[in-house]
Amino acid sequence: MPFAEQHIRRAIEGNKFVPYFQPLVDLRARTIHGFEILARWDHPTQGLVSPGLFIPVIERYGLMNSLTASLLCQAFATVRSLPATFGLSVNLSPSQLHDRTLPDFIHRMADEAEFDLKRLTIELTETALVDDLDLAGAVAADFKRLGIQLALDDFGIGYSSLLHLQSLPFDEIKVDASFVRSMVHSRQSRKITAAVVSLGLSLGLQTVAEGIEEQNQANLLAWQGCHLGQGHLYGMPVPAAGLSGVLSQRHLGACVAAEVPGSIADQFLSLDTQPAERLSQLRAIYDGAPVGLAFVNTRLRYVNLN
Repeated sequence: MPFAEQHIRRAIEGNKFVPYFQPLVDLRARTIHGFEILARWDHPTQGLVSPGLFIPVIERYGLMNSLTASLLCQAFATVRSLPATFGLSVNLSPSQLHDRTLPDFIHRMADEAEFDLKRLTIELTETALVDDLDLAGAVAADFKRLGIQLALDDFGIGYSSLLHLQSLPFDEIKVDASFVRSMVHSRQSRKITAAVVSLGLSLGLQTVAEGIEEQNQANLLAWQGCHLGQGHLYGMPVPAAGLSGVLSQRHLGACVAAEVPGSIADQFLSLDTQPAERLSQLRAIYDGAPVGLAFVNTRLRYVNLN
């Protein structure tokens, strides 16, 4: 059913749009690193409404900043009792990257809630950047001055990701879920995830994989050197009341030190790759290894060590 503007305004003002929290997990330590904030509408007659149904309507009414403010205020209050090591991530819509007042607006909210903005990551998709890269860059620079981290979301599916990485001060790239979901069965997807992780490592960026649903996916990503992951393997998004249950799980998923299936390892590191690809794959494993590794020459003298 269509949602009237006045109904949505009242719902925002009454905090009927609520933040749900999805864990971001350290793939090697299997511990919670932070949470991504996802919007849900607690509708009086339709129950919990997913964002795919209401975000386009809120965009059309020009109420995205009001929604973001409501969600962040609730989220800041929720995590006040959590350890300061936990971060929060939130996605901004394309229209919000055209608003130069948004960084100061978020700064004021964080000050009122006594939330350290160094714990906040703002996720941007390429669709939020392509219309006006100069304006998006100015807003992004304002966020960075406040200590906010920036992530490039859905990396790998757009046509100008590398241009954006070069032009904007990103701290993190997120591997798109479509590659993660198919990587166990698709050699091409494994090559893409390895290339993205290796690119992130070479640029000094944190890498996050979305859409992890199976332990084999988590193992492969950790083996490639990916830092963080999120997905149904680690739990569905939960409301504020469910956070204590998520945090009671000290370790999430099976041991990532488990062997990657031999057939996949053989394909992934097969010798039919080009030298540059092979070096990129080895570098991803080398830089992300949880133990000491060294390259040695034929005289058994070390050439490099991590």
